[in-house]
Amino acid sequence: MPHQGEILQEAIKNSGISITRIVEELGITRPTIYRKFKDETLDYGFVKKVGEIINHDFSTDFTVVQQSAIPFVTSSPRPVVTNSVTPRVSLPLNADLDASKQLLVLQTKYIALLEAYNDLLLKVYGPK
Repeated sequence: MPHQGEILQEAIKNSGISITRIVEELGITRPTIYRKFKDETLDYGFVKKVGEIINHDFSTDFTVVQQSAIPFVTSSPRPVVTNSVTPRVSLPLNADLDASKQLLVLQTKYIALLEAYNDLLLKVYGPK
């Protein structure tokens, strides 16, 4: 079974869109995307951006096992924020939730934190 980097590479190849265009739109270098092709697991935000560029939905390409093993969560879209302060995601961690649900809650919080950090970096330093 191919890993996520290989699935990403195959989808890009099948899209007919050049690697040059993709890396320019992502603001990364060619070596970076080629390293991503070798990764067994990929960040959800990165995969989502590539999917938007090549007009491909990767949620159908990754198995349930692959999705549960990485931060590839498609169930909660990122909220649209109109002000400059990122809202705090507050999901309750109750003792009655099983471990997998608690992990999903923590994953969602972590992804929101990373996205807020990336937004802040873009505001401070601008796109590459």
